[in-house]
Amino acid sequence: MTRSISEIEREIRKLERPAQERLLRTLLEELDGPGDMDADRAWLQEIQRRSAEFDAGLMKTIPAEQVFERARARLKR
Repeated sequence: MTRSISEIEREIRKLERPAQERLLRTLLEELDGPGDMDADRAWLQEIQRRSAEFDAGLMKTIPAEQVFERARARLKR
């Protein structure tokens, strides 16, 4: 016997939040497939480089509110 998607959705909604989150993570991992280790390594190196530049005072920072203000203005165009 096959259950409909709507039946499965109702059952999921009855679960406690942690169980819903675990199920969602499992489904997303399955849909995404295996991770790309080279990409993960490259991102880690980039994060470390940027962090070191920030710690050394080599980069100019912009307050978050200013960034959001600019984004809102661009979206209104």
